[in-house]
Amino acid sequence: MNSNTFRIVISSGESAGIGPEICLAIAERDWPCQLVVLADLSLLKKYAKLLHKNINFKEYDPDAPIEPSRAGTITYRQIRLVTAVTPGKLKVDNSPYVINMLTEAARGCMSGEYHAVVTGPVHKGIIADSGLHFTGHTEFFRDYAKVREVVMMLATDGLRVSLATTHIPIAELSKTITAPLLRRIITIVDHDLKTQFGIENPKIYVCGLNPHAGEGGHLGMEEINTIIPVIKEFKKKGVNLIGPVPADTVFQPKYMQDADTILAMYHDQGLPVLKYKGFGKAVNITLGLPFIRTSVDHGTALDLAGKGLADHGSLYTAIEYAIQMAKAKYGKI
Repeated sequence: MNSNTFRIVISSGESAGIGPEICLAIAERDWPCQLVVLADLSLLKKYAKLLHKNINFKEYDPDAPIEPSRAGTITYRQIRLVTAVTPGKLKVDNSPYVINMLTEAARGCMSGEYHAVVTGPVHKGIIADSGLHFTGHTEFFRDYAKVREVVMMLATDGLRVSLATTHIPIAELSKTITAPLLRRIITIVDHDLKTQFGIENPKIYVCGLNPHAGEGGHLGMEEINTIIPVIKEFKKKGVNLIGPVPADTVFQPKYMQDADTILAMYHDQGLPVLKYKGFGKAVNITLGLPFIRTSVDHGTALDLAGKGLADHGSLYTAIEYAIQMAKAKYGKI
C-alpha cells in the first residue's frame, strides 16, 4: 500500500442490531485513518433514513490511495444481505452475512490490505441456529489465522485486564490453569504489549486463583504448585511479572496505575471491575493474532435498534485503540 496513514476495517455486526446504526456515527467526525465499513449499502441507507442522518456513502476501492475518513462520509465495502432486515428482529437467513463480513475482514488483515479490524456486536445464537459453526469472534479469527492460542484483553482508561481463561465453568478452572497454559498466555501478553502497544518493558500483575492468592497453601495449592513456579521462570528471563497478587488487592488505583496489564485467572475475576470502571468506553482486544483486532464491549441490543438510542462510545474507543496499536505496530506507513 502506498500511503502515510492506516486503513482500518469495521465489521458492522448483526444486521438487526445496533451495529449498523453505531457505524453511522463514524461520519460525525474526521479520523486520522481510513475507516472501511463492511455492510450492505441498502442497510446503511435504511438506518440513516430511520435516524434522519444525511450521510454520503462512498464505495471502497482497494486500489485507490488511502485517505483519512472525513466527517459526513462513510466508506463502505459491499457485503450483500440474504434477506431484508427489520430492526430488532433476528433472521436466521442473514447469518451467512455476518460470517462473510468476518471472513473478508480476516482475509484483508492477513494480506495486509487492512492494518486492523474493529468488530461490531454479533448474535451467536442466531448464527448457531442457522447451522453454521461459530462460537465467537475470537475463536473465528484464531482459527482463520491458524494460531494455537489467543488472549482476551479488555481495556479502558487506566486499566487493562488480560484473561488466562475465558468462558469456562468455575468447576474446571483448577485443572485448566496449568503451567503450559500460563507459559503460552504470558508469552503472548508480554509480546503483544511490546509490539502492539509499544511498551518496552511491560509490567504485568498476575492474580492468584484462590482468595488471598492461596494464603500460603491454606486456601488452595494452585499458586504454590503452578502459578508461582511459572512466574519465577519468566522473571529469570527478564519478564516483568509481579505476583501472584490477591484479586481483592490488585484492583486498587495504586496498583492499576502501575500495571501495564493485570492478568486475571478467569473471566469474572477481572472483568466486573473493568466494566464497572469503563462500561460504554471499554474495548475488547484479541492478543496473539498476526493482526490487530479490537471490538466493542457490548451486545446487539436488539431492543434499541433503529431508535436512535444506541451509544457509540465503545465503537469510538475500539477505533481509537486500533489506531494507537497500528501506530505502535507499523509506525508511519
